[in-house]
Amino acid sequence: MRHSHPLAAVLAGALLAGSVGACSGQEDEATRAARGFLSAWAAGDARKAGSFTDNPAAAQAELARLKQELGIEKARLTPDARQDDKGDSQDGKGDPQDGKGGPQDRKGDPQDRKGDPRDGKGEGTARVPFRAELDLAGAGTWKYRSSAEVRKAADGAWKVHFTPAVIHPELKEPTSQLWADRELPPRAGILAADGSNLAPETTVWAVSVWPAKVKDPDQVYRALKDPDLGVDIDTEALRSRVEKAGPDQAVPVVTLRDETFRKVRDKLMAARGLQFHDFERAVATHAKPLVGGVQPATAETLRNAGAGAVATDAVGAGGLQYRYQRRLAGTAGITVRAAGTPAYGDGRVVYRSKAEPGRPVRTTLDPRTQRAADQALADTDKNAALVALRPSTGEVLAVANTPDSGENRAFTGRYPPGSTFKVVTAAALLKSGVTPGTSAPCPRTADVDGQKFENQTEFELPAGSTFREDFARSCNTGFIGLRDRLGDGALTDAAGRFGIGGAWDVGAATFDGSVPVPEGVNDKAAGMIGQGRVEASPLVMASVAATVKDGAFRQPVLVPDAVGKRHRAAKQLDGDVARELRTLMNEVVTKGSGSALRGIPGSPGAKTGTAEFGSDDPPHTHAWIIGFRGDLAFAVFLEDGGSGGRDAGPVAAEFLRGLD
Repeated sequence: MRHSHPLAAVLAGALLAGSVGACSGQEDEATRAARGFLSAWAAGDARKAGSFTDNPAAAQAELARLKQELGIEKARLTPDARQDDKGDSQDGKGDPQDGKGGPQDRKGDPQDRKGDPRDGKGEGTARVPFRAELDLAGAGTWKYRSSAEVRKAADGAWKVHFTPAVIHPELKEPTSQLWADRELPPRAGILAADGSNLAPETTVWAVSVWPAKVKDPDQVYRALKDPDLGVDIDTEALRSRVEKAGPDQAVPVVTLRDETFRKVRDKLMAARGLQFHDFERAVATHAKPLVGGVQPATAETLRNAGAGAVATDAVGAGGLQYRYQRRLAGTAGITVRAAGTPAYGDGRVVYRSKAEPGRPVRTTLDPRTQRAADQALADTDKNAALVALRPSTGEVLAVANTPDSGENRAFTGRYPPGSTFKVVTAAALLKSGVTPGTSAPCPRTADVDGQKFENQTEFELPAGSTFREDFARSCNTGFIGLRDRLGDGALTDAAGRFGIGGAWDVGAATFDGSVPVPEGVNDKAAGMIGQGRVEASPLVMASVAATVKDGAFRQPVLVPDAVGKRHRAAKQLDGDVARELRTLMNEVVTKGSGSALRGIPGSPGAKTGTAEFGSDDPPHTHAWIIGFRGDLAFAVFLEDGGSGGRDAGPVAAEFLRGLD
């Protein structure tokens, strides 16, 4: 993509920090004037630089424009020895601009013509050659030579004679200027494991308001609330922005995919004052909150994009697109022309840097598994997430979220895991000597130091129930009744064997769980059933299921070549404990609360969870289910979704069936 325009609006505020090289020997007044001009120019002080010239207003305006137009980040302007009678030292071979002699080295350069008053042969004039090194934003360092003609004014003061040729010798006409044409390379893709692009370039439509054309504001804002847009636009905030904008200032509203725009096109076009512009942009087709989007730059996303981006660029605005923006975007190319107008192609090229394409980001996502995950959540009206892993490697196979325009709660959500955490608690209890056949009564409620704990719907199991039955039916009171079997640090230690609480390097932003040492018996009782201060993300709980299936914690990985060092558990699960947990999780499906998975091939194992949150009475609940089948582990989470077995279980079943 190529742009040809003045970059004043693009790079407004760019800083010009620079230096002027030292010059040996005693300086005369002419040289001091040239040095003052160059020093102020290098420092980005256009006003001060202009004061050293015989045309301060023109010099100030042009140097300020040049700073923004070229995107100069740093300038180094080094004077050479003053020339009075010997011509211009610019004619040396090997101009650093191109290594072979730049355009200013050609025979017949007007600066070298005999009799030119700038060559120092007239009284009261001198020439100070200088070398320029300009660091251009994201486009390399431009090196060239020019010279400043200094004249003695009537009052005896020496001033730089300001013409365009002072800035660059190719600016031979009084109206010529330097113009920059910026070329963006194609954005590299975010790839699935099979190499397919998860965010291909596609047509999108930018919708904006043209204030001067709005005849009926209410009609405009009604059109923008159409549910077919698929996005909730804050029209009150938009109304305020439109009222503050100039009459011919476009006020951005939303960017729509082509298929969405076609649905609402007629309704939007009927509202006078809306305008539309189509262009190509990388748009995620799967795992959208994870992959992220590409949007017009904001102050924050522009900072993240680094020096290679400018304010008119579309840059990564979330997810992997944001995290790997610099890698994906590559390096823009720039062509600097000496011309009388900014029109693309006019004039002579004096500097060019090639655009360098970005490098793709390859993930471990498996398209087939991702499609099944997306489909499983397609009819869910709750905030929800589904994560799938490969236990034998830790590779992330699928990441789905609803709504797909929201946050990546699959990786970064912080929620009480409820009874799915009983897998970790069971690991601690089994290590302490509890067996599946250990007696573990499951009454309707349990009292711990005056705090009442109960089972979901206050169910109870018959007398003589065992730990195996408590696990299968997800009996809170049975687990809490075994709390004295565990020391205060036992849950935290067990969680560490599942990697919980470590610093995971997955290749994307994650919340890696928290299981603090309990503060008293009530905190301990709550922690045993995944409540209290215990927190996890769906990714963490999918990893818990994967650890049980594989027998050892393998830190999940999404972008392998971006992962420095995987977190390793200080202690791994005991082999006997892992085997017992696999059996217990199988029985959750065959005999317990995971009945939604019965009949699904592959002998799946699972653990359901219903996690209370908030202060309402009765409390709201999140619905969870985690599990494994073959070399696949998963977690399903429904925010404020009800019951793990009743509500999350069928989603997991649809996911597994989608893989068959």
